[in-house]
Amino acid sequence: MSRHTSISNDAPPALMVLGVGSFAHSIGTALSDGGAAMSTYLTRNYGHFAPTLIGPTFQREAHPSPVPLLRERHVQVVIPQSIDWAMQPWAGELVQSGVGIFSPTGDAMRIERERDFARELCARFNIPFPQSFVASNRIEAEKILERHPIPFVIKNPLCSPTSPVHTVLCETVADTRAWLRNVNYAEGVFLQEYLGKAEAGHIVLVSNGEIHSLVTNQEYKYAFNGNLGIVAGAPLGGLVERDENDKYGLARELIHPLLPWLREVNFNGPLQVTAIKRGGKWHVIEYNIRIGVTSGPMILRMLQDPVAAVVKTARNEKLELAFNDTLRFGCSLTLAGYGYPFTQVRGPQLPLEVVGQPDCDIWWNEVARGADGGLVTTGQRIADVIALAPTLPGALELAYANIRKLRVVGSYFRTDVGQTLWPPGTV
Repeated sequence: MSRHTSISNDAPPALMVLGVGSFAHSIGTALSDGGAAMSTYLTRNYGHFAPTLIGPTFQREAHPSPVPLLRERHVQVVIPQSIDWAMQPWAGELVQSGVGIFSPTGDAMRIERERDFARELCARFNIPFPQSFVASNRIEAEKILERHPIPFVIKNPLCSPTSPVHTVLCETVADTRAWLRNVNYAEGVFLQEYLGKAEAGHIVLVSNGEIHSLVTNQEYKYAFNGNLGIVAGAPLGGLVERDENDKYGLARELIHPLLPWLREVNFNGPLQVTAIKRGGKWHVIEYNIRIGVTSGPMILRMLQDPVAAVVKTARNEKLELAFNDTLRFGCSLTLAGYGYPFTQVRGPQLPLEVVGQPDCDIWWNEVARGADGGLVTTGQRIADVIALAPTLPGALELAYANIRKLRVVGSYFRTDVGQTLWPPGTV
């Protein structure tokens, strides 16, 4: 069935986010500001407060499936936060419902979901990809390391927010050997050769069999300044540069060669490549099929008509994208709370103060309204501060000026975003 439902010319398009926290808050607000009627189906057990600021919210405990809600509310498009929506018991009904999904479906999802499939796809189209292996247990993994004594990044073979293995970045063979003794092999492991830190990404929309470049981006994935500490569960900061002409060649080298496959599987939705530059050549690290909490809100703000872009992509229609001329760069900063990124450490609910009037976007994540009406933290990722400007220094200055207006005891943010890993391909 076509993923298409009719829209009245008189009524604003009704869209629903499948997600929580700052993702739902930011994406929902950007689309609401663009004229959409927004609502949120809460897919996780945290981050429920922020989505209420932009429209009705629905809890999965009261509504085991969002599909009846979509019919009742005449929703035309849903925007999933993660690929796990496709694993839910209602996924098939959603795909058949005719509601547009701002995500590829079916076999097209394998490019993110199955890491070894992405490797095979790159081999098929002669796209550089690090030396990689799949092991089902520790014995197999250690034999691979013995045959190939190089440092590996250890990942789960299947990509999911609830994966038993979250990315472990090993810079030496000894690091790799030590971690192979201590990871969860419930789903096996995917071992990907470590190629260094000269990483960057590029995000496109694919619709009507065509690829449309949006931005080149950088995510600051390490927990602390200087790209030290562990790779956090989500980035601590990010940069985007409007790049519809693919200034750095990431789309040309790593996405456009996939066009025959994208058409073969009727791919429509966002597509991001993350790559590392080594020996003067970009190598694919992974592909993602979500717009993302770091770059997504900045992309929507950069577009003149983000609602049309989302709706038409979800319907697999021809796109004619136009950008806001003055918004060329964006900076995202995360305010992290007590104990982050070590999720085993839990602090109390703490008061959140906003000192002064913010003059850029602030998206609440694990935050709620306290008994006294003030804001309190309910987890370790508190807020994302996002600023856009004509220049990179302007976006950085605005973001840092605003994150300093937020105060929570024991919280922190990275103070060096933009000082490393930019321009793309540098460290």
